Amino acid sequence: VSDPEEKRKIININDIKFKSFDGEIGTSVFQLNPNKKLGEGFYIYKMEPGSKSLPHQHAGAEEFYILEGQLIDNDGTLYQQGDLVWLGAGTEHNSETKTGCTIIVFSENGETPIQV
Repeated sequence: VSDPEEKRKIININDIKFKSFDGEIGTSVFQLNPNKKLGEGFYIYKMEPGSKSLPHQHAGAEEFYILEGQLIDNDGTLYQQGDLVWLGAGTEHNSETKTGCTIIVFSENGETPIQV
């Protein structure tokens, strides 16, 4: 639901339509603010079982909350349902999930892909 002046948008989490996230296979994103670039600001990120994120570097800090499932970072750190995580600007990583996961994310300035 949007107000007539487009200064408020309300959507129920059960009505969210996710879209593919930057060419990653098995991942999708929902971003509420249409004025932000994809992957910047607040968004909900889903990973299907067995999927991986692409290697990237954070342009600003990133904060995320694991709503459901598990996520494993490339250094072996395991994030589980209920974990609240902060990664500082300049952090380089990629993640994978065996179980699938849904993550609520706030990214200050988005991310830059890393060529491997």
